[in-house]
Amino acid sequence: MLDSAISDPLIIAGVSYHSRLLVGTGKYKDMQETRLATQASGAQIVTVAVRRSNLGQHPNEPNLLDILPPDHYTLLPNTAGCYNADDAIRTCNLARELLDGHDLVKLEVLGDPKTLFPNVRETLQAAEILIRDQFKVMVYTSDDLIIAKELEAMGCVAVMPLAAPIGSGLGIRNPYNIGFIVEALKVPVLVDAGVGTASDAAIAMELGCAGVLMNTAIAAAKNPVLMASAMKKAIEAGREAYLAGRMPRKQYASASSPIDGTFY
Repeated sequence: MLDSAISDPLIIAGVSYHSRLLVGTGKYKDMQETRLATQASGAQIVTVAVRRSNLGQHPNEPNLLDILPPDHYTLLPNTAGCYNADDAIRTCNLARELLDGHDLVKLEVLGDPKTLFPNVRETLQAAEILIRDQFKVMVYTSDDLIIAKELEAMGCVAVMPLAAPIGSGLGIRNPYNIGFIVEALKVPVLVDAGVGTASDAAIAMELGCAGVLMNTAIAAAKNPVLMASAMKKAIEAGREAYLAGRMPRKQYASASSPIDGTFY
């Protein structure tokens, strides 16, 4: 897959990546497991919950940057845990301060603590202000085509609709909506939230998504490092299948070795 990955890069905000798998850093048992799973995933973009991770603001505690150094990974600070635009904007500014002017962020404004569905109104408000303040915004949103198009028009560098509720592992619940968004947008569309196992990731890629962002599917597996490796392969296989173009679906059988024109 490496040759095709190089010739078919994921491009976000003008930067090319050979991996289309983005991973989170939460929910692991310790930092060693975080490091090993991230390495096994092959991910180059690693999302970090600014409000829950130590990026140097707590000098006497383990620093996530020691195991995932910024010179090896593209850090994607996120606004996990924010329920309004003001908190999300404040969190992004904190990340920029902690990471020496870093401007690529994942915007996530939640609307409901039970489902963790996005608050679309607050998301739109925060995105507009962050883009005006020169942030490059990758945005978590609902699988609503109209909202996705509005976020793209606003200037978001990637749109990331949920496949199912965050951490649910339910897989792609509405592939048609995801497909509509992929078809309509020019910026990268990445599935964010809901993936549970490798086949879910492959399905997202077969739909034409530019990539998949996941955390719980790896961290909550019985063997997170092995699952990270499985997800890496699933992303690669799904992308190759999408580029190859699947055969048409047919109602009836079609023999693999047709008998027409054969000699008896």
